[in-house]
Parts: sequence; C-alpha cells; structure tokens
Amino acid sequence: MKFNATPRSVQGTSASRRLRHAGRVPAIVYGGTEPPVNIELDHNEIFHALRKEAFHASILDMQLEGKTQQVLLRAVQWHPYKPQVLHVDFQRVLAKQALTTKVPLHFINGDSSPAVKVGKAIISHVLTELEIHCLPADLPQAIEVDLSSLEAGATLHLADIQLPKGVTFVGQGEAANPALATALVKGGGASAGDAEGGEDAASGDEPAAE
Repeated sequence: MKFNATPRSVQGTSASRRLRHAGRVPAIVYGGTEPPVNIELDHNEIFHALRKEAFHASILDMQLEGKTQQVLLRAVQWHPYKPQVLHVDFQRVLAKQALTTKVPLHFINGDSSPAVKVGKAIISHVLTELEIHCLPADLPQAIEVDLSSLEAGATLHLADIQLPKGVTFVGQGEAANPALATALVKGGGASAGDAEGGEDAASGDEPAAE
C-alpha cells in the first residue's frame, strides 16, 4: 500500500494546529539508519487509509520527495470525539532487520464447527490480534484461525494452530500459549433433563410432610 508525504519544516503546537486547520496531519518517520524526519500528510488520504485493516499490518510504501521508503505504521493519535487524525508515527523498515508488530486474527469456519452445529455453542474470540516477530518479507497481513474442529466447551490455544513460516509469537512463560477462542455452551452447561432429574432425586429422599 502506498501513501504520500511531504517534509514538515515547522514544529510545535501552534504549527501543528495550523496544519490541521489546512487539512494536513503532522507525522514523523524514524528508525533504520537515518535520523527521524518530521513529515505531513493529507488528512483525507490518511483517514481513509487508516480505515483499511491492511494499512495497520503491512509494509507501506511512503512516497517522500520523489523517493519510496518502506515503513510500518506504529501509532495513531485521534481526536477524542471528532473523526480527525491528529498525529501519526511510522517506522522505517530494513529488509534484513526483524521487526515486532501486531497483526489481526481472522477466524474462519466457526459456523461449521461441531461446537456450533452440534453443541449449539457460542464462539467467543478471546484475542483479535497477535504480537509477532519476523523479517519484513515474512510479515503476514493477518493470521487465519481455523475453528472447524472446535468442540462445545473447548478452548483453542495458540499451540493448536500453525503460524506462517518465519513468524514467531512474542510471549513468554504463561503468556506463551494464550487462548484464541472458546466455545461457550448456552445455559451454563447443564441440560434441562439433568436439572429435572436432580430435583426428582432430591424430592424422593425427603420424607413426606405430615
């Protein structure tokens, strides 16, 4: 994905406010072998780009002064109540330098799983993204989580799926194998028949009232 940027010569709160009034967004690009550079973006272009999931988990081509630099979106500051982008951070990407970032999880085949078709369970997505470590060339836009074999009452963990080649999960200790999704059985797990049977057994043990 591509986006356009221009150098930003003015800095400070007042200068940033003027930029925003002019439909521009102050931003910065840092990392790699070069010093940080203050840039500015067109608000409408970056606003619509940020609505695309791939823009948040892809290597981006930034067009700056006639040159293309590969960058990764690192942070976005939004206005507290207006649909307005206030500031954006990008990090330069080097082909041979591994990076750490978050990618979304795409859950598939949930409706065809035994949990839903047989157990009438509700599948809850415990996580919606994973923090991973990989080279830029191995960065996936998303990671698919296949729920086709999930049983009612069961939980799918990270160890139950295969990560893309070259990708490792950033997590240690107890957090090394997080739950990704769980199949919740409606009604708390006990069937109506079990409940009625329990009540009958209990009443049968009690002596009749005189």
